[in-house]
Amino acid sequence: MPRTTLLRQLLQQRHLTTHEAFAAQYERAAARLAELDRDPRLASLQVSSRQFDRWYGGELLTLPRPDACRVLEHMLGRPVSELFSTAYDGDSAHDRDEEPSTRQQATSAPPPRKDDENPLDIVTRTRQLTAGNADDATLAFLDSSLEGVASRYEQDGPYILRPQARQVRQLAHTLLDGRQPPRARRELFRLAARASGLLGYMAVNTGDFALSEAYCTEARDLSREIGDLDTDLWACGTLSFSLYYAGRYDEADACAAAAVERAPRHAQSIRLLANGRARALGKTGDRRAVEQAVGQALRLSDLHEAPVGLTSCISFEPYGRARTLANAVTSHVALRNTAQVLRDAEHIDDLVEHSASSWSRALVRLDVATALLQQRTPDIDHAMALGREALRLCGDTPISSVYQRSRDLREQAEPWRDHPAVRDYGDEFRTWSSQPAALAMASSAS
Repeated sequence: MPRTTLLRQLLQQRHLTTHEAFAAQYERAAARLAELDRDPRLASLQVSSRQFDRWYGGELLTLPRPDACRVLEHMLGRPVSELFSTAYDGDSAHDRDEEPSTRQQATSAPPPRKDDENPLDIVTRTRQLTAGNADDATLAFLDSSLEGVASRYEQDGPYILRPQARQVRQLAHTLLDGRQPPRARRELFRLAARASGLLGYMAVNTGDFALSEAYCTEARDLSREIGDLDTDLWACGTLSFSLYYAGRYDEADACAAAAVERAPRHAQSIRLLANGRARALGKTGDRRAVEQAVGQALRLSDLHEAPVGLTSCISFEPYGRARTLANAVTSHVALRNTAQVLRDAEHIDDLVEHSASSWSRALVRLDVATALLQQRTPDIDHAMALGREALRLCGDTPISSVYQRSRDLREQAEPWRDHPAVRDYGDEFRTWSSQPAALAMASSAS
């Protein structure tokens, strides 16, 4: 015999006692809830005739699945623990038709204690606490999306990949507005932090340093909230990177130094030392500190058995040795250590030339070109040839680091402006820097 639950009573009151009538209302409620909770999965929920019969008849050993419970609560305005509980009515026809002996037996039973909890309430609450809007498949999808952005970055660049990173960040934030068990919530924080970090890096490459600082600060704060030191240190390194290209060299060094002090032996400190400290210290003219930072980075590379090659510039993995040396080259250019620049550049030349990064090949060429002009006997023709190669390597995908160094090379060559090679480089730079993206970088740098 069907059990008279509150659900059954409410459906009778609303004339939803057939599967067709109930299903139509249920699907409308699911669509509304999907929009309110920003959870598109709910919009596809449906109820089979068998499910409806079991719910309407009260034939349940356990509650429905969590998503179904959410829709029922939204549709009927009552917790599922009440909806599937027996509805008591002291004046019901069923009670009046009972045999006197039955009523006597029922009334002789001890009344429930007021402090007792309904077992169904306990089960419901447990399911609510352990259910969430982000399952393992969703988390894996977000993670693989970020890995895809990082792996394709040096081929596709920020302008193509920025929309995808923004979508991942937005979805992670939307999910975090909902409910998840601790493990899933921690992973969402990590993914949101990394999406923000990637966007911060891209903002540096497009010359938007204020936006980069905001993204990096968000990435750092989210990662610290869950104790994710790896992402935290990476975000600090990217913030230092942003400050460097914004011309705030003392702040760039201080940011990286504070992060290294927190975790001096961590693999992320390789990048903090080489890309953060050494290059900023080179701009401030502190030769001894540059040598110390580069030396410490190389010792950490040995300690962590860092890859020999030129790792991706945007990777969350530890810096490879060739990338560390490429950063050392840039530091020595600022210090006018010409011989050191040419030695280090020659040492990594084969690795750089066989890398997939046209930006890295361009940047090393620009550093070497600058060093060739700094020599006691400048090699103007070779320097300008390298400068033109760098511009062609970047083509229609300019980034702020290439823009700044190619502009600096043109300014450094000004004393030889009447030399044919310098005029040719100047003409090519003007054409290359007339692209809308490069013009935006010039505006942000001014």
